[in-house]
Amino acid sequence: MSSEMPVNPLPPVVIALFAVIVLVEAVFSLAAQGLIGGAQGVGWRINAVQDYAFSPAVWEQVVSRGDWSFDVIKRFVTYPFIHANFSHALFGAALLLALGKFVGDVFHPLAVLALFVLSSIAGAVVFGVLVTENLPLIGVYPAVYGLIGAFTYLMWLRLGQMGQNQYRAFMLIGFLMGIQLLFGLLFGGDKSWIADVAGFVAGLLLSPLVAPGGAAAFLRRVRQR
Repeated sequence: MSSEMPVNPLPPVVIALFAVIVLVEAVFSLAAQGLIGGAQGVGWRINAVQDYAFSPAVWEQVVSRGDWSFDVIKRFVTYPFIHANFSHALFGAALLLALGKFVGDVFHPLAVLALFVLSSIAGAVVFGVLVTENLPLIGVYPAVYGLIGAFTYLMWLRLGQMGQNQYRAFMLIGFLMGIQLLFGLLFGGDKSWIADVAGFVAGLLLSPLVAPGGAAAFLRRVRQR
């Protein structure tokens, strides 16, 4: 009997990122219910937002004041692990698993991690530049949208190999942004979508460089055209 698994397992880096998100949210949710942390636990989420979230004020400190201290710079990569509530974290973590599985089946684990981190940073930078209000940016979504960018790149290649319309690769991002726009119109939204779009663009642009074969393989594909 073959010992091979019927499907590829989730990449360890995706499991690790998922586990951190779930663990952090579990602590905040249990503390909010008074199950851990006592009276102080209720404020743990708020304290975490103050200490680890990104905001335009953080960008201002870096650009205007030249503040490159660890407390400031860490926020570019810590904000994806802080969420507004349980459902916010749950949906983001589910998307991370789904997109991480698809991208991780093709990309090296370090490439998946690079996409996660660099898309998070890109989302923070663009959010800091374009948003004038001092709003906190939290949640894994810019990083997930970076993986959606990688997914789009892979689908573009696959559709090209099949001789089909490659612009169908953008259906997922179009659907998600449409849903986000609809929810914003119905229930009111924030400006975090700016970071999401930036994360997607970063993931899409970085994918040819971190995909198997890297820049050399990408240049060969361009020349073949």
